Amino acid sequence: MRIGILGAGAIAFGMAAFLAKAGHHPVLWSPSGARTRKLAAGEPLTATGAVEFSGPVAVAHDGREAVADVDAVIVALPANGHRAAFDAALPHLKSDQPVIVSSHSSFGALYLSKRLAERGVSLPIIVWGTTLLTGRQQPDGASVSVNTVRQKIDVATLPKAAAAEGKALCTELFGDRFVERDGLLAISLSNLNPQNHLGIALLNLTRMEKGEKWGQGEHVTPAVGQLIEALDAERLKIAESFGLSVRTVREHFSLSFHVPIGTVSDMNQQMHLEGRGGFGPATAESRYIYEDVPFGLVPTSLLGRIAGQPAVLHEAGTSLFSAAMNRNLAADNDLLPELALDSFSPAALRELCDQGFTA
Repeated sequence: MRIGILGAGAIAFGMAAFLAKAGHHPVLWSPSGARTRKLAAGEPLTATGAVEFSGPVAVAHDGREAVADVDAVIVALPANGHRAAFDAALPHLKSDQPVIVSSHSSFGALYLSKRLAERGVSLPIIVWGTTLLTGRQQPDGASVSVNTVRQKIDVATLPKAAAAEGKALCTELFGDRFVERDGLLAISLSNLNPQNHLGIALLNLTRMEKGEKWGQGEHVTPAVGQLIEALDAERLKIAESFGLSVRTVREHFSLSFHVPIGTVSDMNQQMHLEGRGGFGPATAESRYIYEDVPFGLVPTSLLGRIAGQPAVLHEAGTSLFSAAMNRNLAADNDLLPELALDSFSPAALRELCDQGFTA
């Protein structure tokens, strides 16, 4: 299959390598053009680690070229770039052309659904609770080191009636690793990165500011792990209030990083001992703050208010990081203001997350 990938960071490079190795034909698009310059000049894409691949991949020069004549589109860039990517692709997407959002944040699928409905276009929007893999792009501009490929990924499709179709496509492309969840709302409560990164970054902020090289798994100490588990308890209560079942943070770490289930700290320490704990951010100008706070903590807090289950720790995290960065991080979210979800009742929101917008 020919797959357009909107994005050109570590996740996009890793997914392109995974697809190409499996015999598919990825087409990478960098919104700025900078990250695909060497690939466009003919250098091979090289992946090492959990995905081994080296070979040429196609590069698109604009949003139209990225989605033209492809069997499916994957959005694989940070959440603070999702709206720009959606807007670039929207005029060129065709009915029944699937779009996969990896990983889904801040009800981006509803934003896309609303804009498509305005055009009279109907297509399945497939959303993941996390990314296919983790990795780091290398300084040479043409390679990626893949740390891990996840064993399980939560998936749902908008509209919900297309769930079987969405899961089947994902399985064809990436293998039997997808766990179907109960609609878009469940996926919106299944992206654990924002809560996990809140605990990790808040309690290791000075390391980030000082540019230290520090092991992330190693520094998920018992206190950090306990904060993450307390944040998880808030998320689970919100999901329960909507009648949804979602994976716990302990299950997430065990299934994503192939370690025996235990406390969050114990599992991270095991990853560190095995040399798979990764490194934390070496700057406070990190996606852990500038992406995960506005596009992760803020939507979860919104859901807590709608459900009558205030997410006080999530709210506090947004306030603390906004104060530390001297920036109103909640205002950086450019998706939620377009949707006005705070006016919805729990039942109405769940229905919208099952059906999407219609023309």
